[in-house]
Amino acid sequence: MSKRDPIENALNALGELRGSSSERLTPMLAEYLKHRSNLVVAKAAKLAGELRVAAVVPELVNAFHRLMKDPAKLDKRCAALTDIVAALYELDYLEPDPYRQGLRHVQMEGSFGPPVDVAAKLRGISAQGLLRTRDPRRLEEVLPLLVDREPAARLGAVRAMATNGGDAGLLLLRLKVLTGDQDPDVLAECFSALLAANPEGSLAFVAAYLDHDEEMTAEAAIWALGQSRLPAAFAALREKWDRTVYLGTRKVLLAAIAASRLPQALDFLYSQLREGTPQTATEVLEALAPYSASETITEAARCAVEERGLKSLRESFTQLFRR
Repeated sequence: MSKRDPIENALNALGELRGSSSERLTPMLAEYLKHRSNLVVAKAAKLAGELRVAAVVPELVNAFHRLMKDPAKLDKRCAALTDIVAALYELDYLEPDPYRQGLRHVQMEGSFGPPVDVAAKLRGISAQGLLRTRDPRRLEEVLPLLVDREPAARLGAVRAMATNGGDAGLLLLRLKVLTGDQDPDVLAECFSALLAANPEGSLAFVAAYLDHDEEMTAEAAIWALGQSRLPAAFAALREKWDRTVYLGTRKVLLAAIAASRLPQALDFLYSQLREGTPQTATEVLEALAPYSASETITEAARCAVEERGLKSLRESFTQLFRR
């Protein structure tokens, strides 16, 4: 009988550590963080962060420096380094050195097409960690990441600026929006971060992009306003609805309004079920369907559909809200 793979054994053992006492958990994680397999180290680091095992911070730092000696050989796909830095961040580690190294790390690896940079996520997480330290140059060092060639790194920089960048970070996010980005997810993250950090001061700035010439930019602003769940944001979306004729944009607006789940937003959607065109009413059901687990939303939608009395709408409701 062939022996089981030692890496598989280690991964399985790590999976069984959840729920263990700290007396057992700490030494086991510390030992697995020294493992030769980067996959085992990655899983141990992730577990340490999730369970907040602060006692293994020294082992996390040691594992980081060990892998950084030859990351292309020792840490394929940058799996362990990324999870180690994420764990250090979760454990409130405030020494800047690992974050600074992670911020600068680029690791090109082969793929089915051109080589890809597998360290982009690491750079993004490192940006969040570095901005939380007292490094006097932390903002200066993270700033270039806002124009990193990889979207995952830029997303991390946006989150870092929003969470730990203070007022200067928020101003830099505005500048990022003003200069634009090819990836709509990056702009959406900027919009959402601004609305979360400074709702009153950012709402007008974000709402100004509802009519942007680039459709993806306008949609990013729509989604950010809806997901902010701010009453004033719904008012901006409702005003945009009233003057929008393009069906694609109207559908995005309905979905964003539903995502807010504000009472006034839901009342607006129910009114469209009762009074809107059949196409609009069907699109309202599609927008509300992701929230069908809410008995209140499901019952209100059902009542509006029954009041409308359209057979096609009843059929759509039955199909979309089927539990």
